[in-house]
Amino acid sequence: MSTQSKITKYPRGIPNNIGFIIFAVILVYLLICIVSYMGSKHVTGYEVKEGSLSLDNVYQGIALRDETIVTSDGAGYVNYFATEGKRVAVGNLVYTIDSSGRLIDYLNAESADSPRLTSADLGELRTQIVTYTEGFSPDHFNSVYDFKLSLDGTVQKLTNSNILQNILSLNEGESLNSINYKNSQDSGVVVYSTDGFEDLDFEQISASVFDNEEYTKNQLVGNALVEAGDPVYKLITSEDWSVAIKVDSEERAKELADMSYVRVRFLKNQDESWASVSEHIDEKGDAFVLLTFNNSMSTFCTDRYLNIELELNDEKGLKIPNSAIVEKEFFVIPAGYITSSGGKDGVLRQIYLEDGSQSTEFVETTIYNSTETEVYLDQSVLRSGDRIVRPESTSTYTVAREESMIGVYNINKGYADFRRIRILYQNDEYAIVEPGTTYGLSVYDHIVLDTTTVDENELIFE
Repeated sequence: MSTQSKITKYPRGIPNNIGFIIFAVILVYLLICIVSYMGSKHVTGYEVKEGSLSLDNVYQGIALRDETIVTSDGAGYVNYFATEGKRVAVGNLVYTIDSSGRLIDYLNAESADSPRLTSADLGELRTQIVTYTEGFSPDHFNSVYDFKLSLDGTVQKLTNSNILQNILSLNEGESLNSINYKNSQDSGVVVYSTDGFEDLDFEQISASVFDNEEYTKNQLVGNALVEAGDPVYKLITSEDWSVAIKVDSEERAKELADMSYVRVRFLKNQDESWASVSEHIDEKGDAFVLLTFNNSMSTFCTDRYLNIELELNDEKGLKIPNSAIVEKEFFVIPAGYITSSGGKDGVLRQIYLEDGSQSTEFVETTIYNSTETEVYLDQSVLRSGDRIVRPESTSTYTVAREESMIGVYNINKGYADFRRIRILYQNDEYAIVEPGTTYGLSVYDHIVLDTTTVDENELIFE
């Protein structure tokens, strides 16, 4: 028995490339979706959260003090005996001038024979080293050389002070009768450096003085030869002193000045002090703030530039991006004209019937803000010129007054619903708004990130 193969023939005209057809249908569908997406609005939501904006309150300031430069009245070698940063009284010995130069040899010989310093002297050196180390910045490495000169001067002054009692007997001899003792003519704190800013006044200050790249301090060291009229030391005569800072705007300067007093932290040693505040705007429009202290002057008497931080309270609240903020106009009417019907707020609008008689109709409105005497109503349901009637009265009010409010579009219900906000603080990117306000925002509300992408009451499809 032979086996016959069965061959099934498909009807003619049916294509055998079904896969290609399915792919083409999917491709067309994707193209339609892409075109539809490109032509539709894209609304991005933002979840409201609690946060704060840490204010950038660190400034580089320039110190202003009552400084007097004392100059030499003769030529010779200067040697110091008052400790820098310490107060001297009237008549205290500050330095000597040796016109012969013999005193230098004697001081060097005495230092070699008796090089030891007392524990108090070593403590002063340790304090100077620790203070410099805490305030050191690699960005200003040139301060190392100023520190070296200052430290050398301190060691020399301490050594000189230890053998000062021997100089009196030497001065009686013929060989060292050229030593002239120079006492302070006023009380104050002694500083052995000058920088040309001693007469700097706040009212004449400019932005250029805050550029310390070209700043030069002239360190005055012992055993140096001076001429008559050369500076030998500087005397700060008042404990009251100030730090001037440059702020970014006139508004910021006024804001600080309105505080009257602020707490300041000195970043060099983390000390804190209260300062009174005043402001100055120069002819170029640059804004400056003066922080005035009545203590701590001697701690920073050798510093012209100081890095400080203003300890202002960080603003805390609901943090939202500035792009979500929108401004909207509202009608403002007296609060007594608001009534209710069916549990909904609204007003009674005056209308005329077909026979010419007057009547009223209830118009439902949304209240966006209210005070004891006024309410803010949306402009979408009322028109300027509408007359509204006070409930249970014949008094009428013509709707006309408009005011604007800032707010955001809340999208919790699926459409753009305006909610007012009260900004506590704002920078270039974010704003901190007050939480818990009536008709306002709450934590975890969803708002429109970019108000330019949506209209009010528009349905939102994120």
